[in-house]
Amino acid sequence: MPEVKLFSSSTSRTLAEKISDYYGYPLGDISLRTFSDGEMQVEINESVRGSYVFFIGSTFGSSDNIMEMLLMIDSAKRASAGYITAVVPYFGYARQDRKDKPRVPISAKLVANLFQASGVNRIMTMDLHAEQIQGFFDIPVDHLKSEAIFMPFLAQMDLSNVTFASPDVGGVKRARSYAKYFQRDLVICDKERRIANEVAGITVIGDVKEADIILIDDIIDTAGTLCKAADALIEKGAFPALNYLHALFATLTNTNPLQHCLWRRIRSFVS
Repeated sequence: MPEVKLFSSSTSRTLAEKISDYYGYPLGDISLRTFSDGEMQVEINESVRGSYVFFIGSTFGSSDNIMEMLLMIDSAKRASAGYITAVVPYFGYARQDRKDKPRVPISAKLVANLFQASGVNRIMTMDLHAEQIQGFFDIPVDHLKSEAIFMPFLAQMDLSNVTFASPDVGGVKRARSYAKYFQRDLVICDKERRIANEVAGITVIGDVKEADIILIDDIIDTAGTLCKAADALIEKGAFPALNYLHALFATLTNTNPLQHCLWRRIRSFVS
């Protein structure tokens, strides 16, 4: 059987170390050098010939994170690795998955093309913002979901008065999976945006009077959607203390003016 080798990008070292400890193999030796002009150079400091190689790293935020992953994959391919898997916990640019107005890119497709051009054989990722992104690849994609962790966690609680809510129409399928599993009601918050990360207004579809609400979503950026959804649900009669399940905090800090809404309205976060 080919040897398995695990390598970490600079963005996901903590996660990679936990995976390595669980698997029982040390992380591979890899070096990243950054030149004064920002250019990066990756070097794998051990043989990967014929090995099953796993690169662990998210591609969010700075484009350097994507470039680092691509360089690592290319290094392994040129070193005759047997099979290369990119483990991408957070697949960056996933929100841009369609052309919803003229003269905009489909960035998720572009990132998928870049991964394939680098020579990767398989992608393993989690909680894609839109499941159809799997179709942007012509290679196998393992799409893991956080429900495997969150559902057993919620099963320990009293959910007799709970209604699950999606803060936008795009997340209905995600929230419905929880409502169906626990046989509870589902409500939808239909939001209107005027610009990319600013919510203009929200309409609640469904009955939430005197219900405990659990909001299900995958990304918090400015928290505008969450705050306005919480306010809209409370105005419709939901109890003021809400709960929120998510996979990712993007830029959430308590210095953001929107956070005053969060700390007033949201009782607990689970991530």
